[in-house]
Order: sequence, then C-alpha cells, then structure tokens
Amino acid sequence: MKYFGLPVFCFCVLTACAGNAAKPAIQTAGYDEKTIPAGAPRDLIRYGRELILNTRAHMRPYVVVNMDCAACHISGGTQAKGGSFVGIYGEFPQWNARAHRMIALQDRLAECFLYSMNGRPPAYNSREMTALVAYIAYLSRGTPVGASPDPGVKLAKFAPPRPASAQRGAGLYAQRCAACHGVSGSGSAAFPPLWGSASFNTGAGMHRLWTMAAFVRYNMPQNAPGTLTAQQAYDVSAYVLSHARPRFQGSRPIAFPARPAKYF
Repeated sequence: MKYFGLPVFCFCVLTACAGNAAKPAIQTAGYDEKTIPAGAPRDLIRYGRELILNTRAHMRPYVVVNMDCAACHISGGTQAKGGSFVGIYGEFPQWNARAHRMIALQDRLAECFLYSMNGRPPAYNSREMTALVAYIAYLSRGTPVGASPDPGVKLAKFAPPRPASAQRGAGLYAQRCAACHGVSGSGSAAFPPLWGSASFNTGAGMHRLWTMAAFVRYNMPQNAPGTLTAQQAYDVSAYVLSHARPRFQGSRPIAFPARPAKYF
C-alpha cells in the first residue's frame, strides 16, 4: 500500500528514525484548495473531506448513528480543540492501550466507525478509507512523522472546581443546548443526537466525561462557543451522559468484503 507514492516500509522506517533525530519545528496546516496536489491525490483529498462533512450521504452502510464525522470534527477536522485532524498523521503508527498493540491510522479510523458511528468500518483498501487517510495526511503536511501536533490543537483535560452534577446540568441543557439538540436529546437534521438509539455508543471517546466536557467548553453552544465555565461544561456533560445510549458490542464480528489483490 502507498501513501502519496511512499511505500509502507519507508513510512515505518521514517517513523522509527524520527524518534532518534531532532524534531523539526511543527507547522500548522489547514485546508486550502490551492495547496492540494494535482491529479489522483487531489481527487482523494477532496473526497476524504466530503466524507467527513457528509458521512451519512456517502457511507450509510457503515453508519448507524444520525450524525456525520463533522459533528465531532468541526469544519472538516480543521478547528483547534474541535476534533482537529491537523498534524495527527505523524503520530501513527502508535501504541494503543485499548487494543494492546501498535495501530495504524486506518485502525484508529475503524474505531471511529465502531464506536462513534456505532457501525462498521470500511475495508482498509477501500476508496473511502484511502480517501480519509489521504485527507488527514494532507492536513498534517508540515508536521514531521513521529512528531505530535501543536499542543493547542488538541483537547486538554481539566478538572471542575466541584464534582460534576447531572442535576445542575439538566437546567443548563434546557437553557443552552435543547434549542439545537432537542429536549429529548434526539437532535435534528442539522444537529446530532446526544443520547438514544441514534447516538454514539458507550465505546466512543465522547462517552468519557472529561472528553465531552472539554469539547463542550471550547465548542458549545455553537452560537456562543467558549462561554461555559469549566464547571458548567462538566455539569451539562454529566447530564448528557446520564441518559441511555447504545452499548458497544465487542463480540460483534467484523468482516471486510473480499477484494482483488490490487490497488483500486
């Protein structure tokens, strides 16, 4: 398999060497049509972005939830502290504590389909998976392989002054969240459900209290992001997570359809 013409074995060697060499300064990159390589890479990168923005329209067989990837990866994964993809390509392969092994970026994307989308992942050599990887690799240009993204890009864990209270969060949700996500948390065509059968399952990263609280604090409400305090972000997240949602079925068999042993 190749990534923009770079064989996998070279990718792995570069990853190993990066840990021993001085790491160059990290440059922040974003989506800019003028910088996309011409030819086949351009088509893949554009398609990868389209899949993030309109996942349900293009990948319905792989998605159970009523949301697109952009629900958690704002602006196509280009917004700092909004599920940004910028720079993350260089972090893979990486050790994954849950999987107890080294994983590739494709493995991490597969987890998103299994947990956040409550569905099933596309085959690793499918056009969809290849396009998603191409898009993330493009957004990570300027970040050396083996380096981490700018710390300001990722969500940072923080603690509230007091323990989170779902009871306090209920009032906040009614005031600040229900207009978009609905009183019942079922969402709408424009806004994702926050609980219930069409929402993410219990294996998703957003099911962790600190993760949701950090995302909420920096990105919600959509019309006034950053206006909630740390305590309010924890309280409203505790309220959201107090509701029922699909349980991740770890015993569910996952199988990819047979494909010819050639590049698509």
